[in-house]
Amino acid sequence: MINSSRLTNTFLDLVRIDSPSGREKAVADHLCRLLVPRGYDIHVDNAGSFFGGDSGNVIVRVPATGPGDAMAFSAHMDCVDPCIGVEPVLSDGVIRSAGNTVLGGDDKAGISAILEALFHLEDAGLPHPELFLLFTVCEEAGMFGAKHLDFSRIKAKEIVVLDSSGNVGTIIVRAPSKAGVTITFHGRSAHAGIEPEKGVSAIQMAASAVSRMQLLRIDEETVANLGRIEGGGQTNIVPDCVTLTGEARSQNNAKLMAQIEHMRLCCVTACQELGGSFDFSHEISYPAMDVSADSRLLHRALHACNDLNLTVAVKGTGGGSDANIFSGKGLSCINLGIGMSRVHTTDEFIRVEDMVNAAQLTAALMQR
Repeated sequence: MINSSRLTNTFLDLVRIDSPSGREKAVADHLCRLLVPRGYDIHVDNAGSFFGGDSGNVIVRVPATGPGDAMAFSAHMDCVDPCIGVEPVLSDGVIRSAGNTVLGGDDKAGISAILEALFHLEDAGLPHPELFLLFTVCEEAGMFGAKHLDFSRIKAKEIVVLDSSGNVGTIIVRAPSKAGVTITFHGRSAHAGIEPEKGVSAIQMAASAVSRMQLLRIDEETVANLGRIEGGGQTNIVPDCVTLTGEARSQNNAKLMAQIEHMRLCCVTACQELGGSFDFSHEISYPAMDVSADSRLLHRALHACNDLNLTVAVKGTGGGSDANIFSGKGLSCINLGIGMSRVHTTDEFIRVEDMVNAAQLTAALMQR
């Protein structure tokens, strides 16, 4: 049986530890102190050195006690702001924060479920193949921990990520690729009251370009958004520079690139019309994830959910996670719903019952 009290205490201990993106060392140290006495092979890689973080990913190898191919289970250690000084409150089987911060169930509930599943297997003497536990850093800021994970230490070809909202039984099999987009328009400054004719307004160019763009929901697989505009200055000066920052996402890589090209061409037309110039750049933040319907890992997860009488929902999501990075590395990967709700808000909460169910499902998958 899953030890609900131990699971809850593991979670409460974790959420009380401050761990904004790039500052996860206290959580990493806590996990090492917790797991070293159990005799696992624990390694903290140097992922943090690539982006100025204070810790790398915690990689735990658990020796096999039974047959089967190695498997990996992953959750991230960082939380979104505001996440400093979390005070968890447990009432009527629901855990919330005191209200001034996020709770941090995203993704410390995932870490807790993985740990409790493993402890349960050991307590019950249940056999399992070689396991790798991957506790990553800086997921919320761009999956930098997963991008720089020391994959040489991981033998597993299948990874279960515990990092999705939704009821336990939710299995995420599709997630979009994301591209960040930066556009800078260059005009010509002039005195707006005396000789505005000599100026070329970068703001006017930007407005013209944006007015031509298809944005927000493009189709069932594709979205795009411009989230920031910066530039200009005094009202009596024609602005000579303005920068737009945005993103595009799609389940389909061809559609993603088509949307980016559409946005660029809108800028071309605006500059030809008004006489300025522009710089346009995009960067793929992470690849799309698309799990095949005949995936062995997916089918094992479906059977495990059925065995536990969980309502199954196989679906896609509009957000990215470490699962996108793992999938992009050619690994078989799914992302599980673990019951966390209203994540990234100060209203975030999770039910103890859902954490228990997530641990039970994880334990079932650990047994192959």
